[in-house]
Amino acid sequence: MKRLVYRFGFLLAVCCCAARADEAVPDIAPKGKWDTLPAAKADPKDTPWWRGPNLDGIAHKGAKPPKAWGAESNIVWKKRLPDEGHSSPCVWGDRMYVTSGNRGEGTQTLHCLALADGATVWQTVIHPGPKYNMHADNSTASATPACDGTHVFVPFQTEKDVQLAAVKLNGTVAWRTPLAPYSSIQGYSASPTFYRSLAILPVEGIPGSYLVAVHRGTGEIVWRTTLRKVKESYGSVVVLNVAGRDQVLLTGGESSRSYDPLTGALLWECEGPSTYCDATPIADKDTVYVTGGWPKRALMAIRADGTGDVTKSHVRWSSDAKAGYVPSPVLHDGLIYAVNDQGLLRCYAPADGKVHWETNFDKPFYSSPVVADGNLYLFDRKGNGYVVPLGAKLGTVTTNTLPDGMFATPVFKDKRMYLRTLGDLYCIGD
Repeated sequence: MKRLVYRFGFLLAVCCCAARADEAVPDIAPKGKWDTLPAAKADPKDTPWWRGPNLDGIAHKGAKPPKAWGAESNIVWKKRLPDEGHSSPCVWGDRMYVTSGNRGEGTQTLHCLALADGATVWQTVIHPGPKYNMHADNSTASATPACDGTHVFVPFQTEKDVQLAAVKLNGTVAWRTPLAPYSSIQGYSASPTFYRSLAILPVEGIPGSYLVAVHRGTGEIVWRTTLRKVKESYGSVVVLNVAGRDQVLLTGGESSRSYDPLTGALLWECEGPSTYCDATPIADKDTVYVTGGWPKRALMAIRADGTGDVTKSHVRWSSDAKAGYVPSPVLHDGLIYAVNDQGLLRCYAPADGKVHWETNFDKPFYSSPVVADGNLYLFDRKGNGYVVPLGAKLGTVTTNTLPDGMFATPVFKDKRMYLRTLGDLYCIGD
C-alpha cells in the first residue's frame, strides 16, 4: 500500500491485552468516580458524530444546501482519498475527519482535511493490517468516527477483535483499547456514541455480543455488558432521553434493547424487528422506532417506559415487510421518513404506522436520508441524489447525478453539503 503517513503512533502501549477471537471476555462493572470529563458538546452547525449533532439525522436549522448539482455544477471542491471506505465524514469546526482503508491489506487510516478546500492536514494509520473476512459491500473503514473536541474516536476491526482508537486533533494516537473479541460474516461497521465521559459501542459478532463503554480521556473500559446470546448484528447505538430517562438504544440480534448508560444494565427488551439489523433507532418523547433487517423486515414502534421483556405489552405497531434493512429512518415534525434497500421511500405517521405516501426510486440504497432546509436528501448506490420536500403529501422530487454511487450518508454545514461517494469526496455548494 502506497501512502505517506504523517502520524503513526503505533509505539504507544495498548491499554489492555486483546483476547483471542474465540474466547469470551468477562463483564466489567463500573467503578466509582469515573465521570471526570464534561459532556461532549459541539457547535450546532457541526456534525461531530454519526446521525448529526442531535443523533437524529437532521441537519442544523441554518443548513441551506443546493437542490441541484452535477459532475460539473455546484462543485466547490472534489478530492480522491486513497483506497476505499463507506464511513461518513465527521465535522468539527473547520476540520473534517474521515477514514479510508485497503481491503486487501486490512488497513485503516484517519484523514484530517480542511473543510474550506479539502486539503489534507494530516493522516494517521489507525490499523496496519492484516486483512480479515468481510462482506463484499463492506470496507475496513465503514464506521463513522466521532469527535469530542479533544480526540477523534475511530473504531476498527482486527483479525481477532474490535478496538477503539483515540486520536488527538494533531494526528497523534493517544490510546488504543481492545473492546471484545470479534469475527463476523459481514465485518464491523458500528459508530461510537457519547454519554458524559463515555464513548459507547456495541460489538456483536460470532464469538459473542457485548456493549462496551470506554472513558474518553484514558481509554479504560468503564463497563462492559454481555448481551444475551444473539446472532451478530451491525447497527450503531445512540443515547437518547426517552420516556423520561436516558437510554442506550440498540437494534439487532433478534431484538431491540435499551440499556442504562451509567451502568450497562438492561432496561427493556423487545423481540424484533428481525434477526440481523443495521439501522440506528430513532425516538420521540416516549416511543422508539426501529427498522430491520434480514430475513424478515419491519418498522416497529415500541413504548420506551417498560422494564424487562416488553414484547407483548409495549409494541404500538409494526409495519409490513417493505421496511428497510441498512438505511436508518428519520423523524421530523411528526412524520417518519424511511427508504428501504430497494429504493422504496415512505412517509409514515408515528402514531399508528399509517403510510401517508410512498414513491419508488427503483435503485439500491445503503445511505440514510437526512433532513435539511425543509427537504429530505437521500442518495442511492448508482450515483443519484434525490431532494424530496417534507410533508404528509408527496411533492416534486428533484434528481441529481454524480459519476459514482454512495454508501455513506451526507453531512451538511451552512450552505454546503459533503458527499462521500464510492469514488470521490465532494463539497457541494452554490
